[in-house]
Amino acid sequence: MREGFVVWLTGLPGSGKTTIARELEPELKKRGLCVEVLDGDEIRQNLSKGLGFSREDRETHLKRVTYVAKLLSRNGVAVIAAFISPYRNIREYARKETTNFIEVYVKCSVEACAKRDPKGLYKKASSGQIKDLTGPQDLYEEPLQPDLVVDTEKLDLRESVDTILAKLEELGVTRA
Repeated sequence: MREGFVVWLTGLPGSGKTTIARELEPELKKRGLCVEVLDGDEIRQNLSKGLGFSREDRETHLKRVTYVAKLLSRNGVAVIAAFISPYRNIREYARKETTNFIEVYVKCSVEACAKRDPKGLYKKASSGQIKDLTGPQDLYEEPLQPDLVVDTEKLDLRESVDTILAKLEELGVTRA
């Protein structure tokens, strides 16, 4: 059986994590891989319903995600995890717990994310409707040594995905 791996996309809200994950998925499937995308919003709704956005709740949520990623990756699945995952300690926890963990920092400034604002979160934060938005209101600890940085202010979607694919090929995780 082929070994699985976990591509953990971390970055601010609106940086492009989900968009990249959805574009990366079919590319990995074309290479004959079994792929699962774990997306922050979907998983929160189905696995972490009722949890808030305190540090403790975020860590609980991400430990659950890590457990699912661990089960999938150890069974040969290529997992694409798209989560803000704002704290370094929880990303390190995920690295230690899973098979072939690849941390991809989807880098984008708060200003650029606020301009994109695909879910209207930055607008809600600036009007006071949200009080804990990662970036402008709550802590985001940038990765100190990610396996890869994809700067979505400089790279378009195709270039971002190609950069990740090249890294996965370099690491040898996409080979049969």
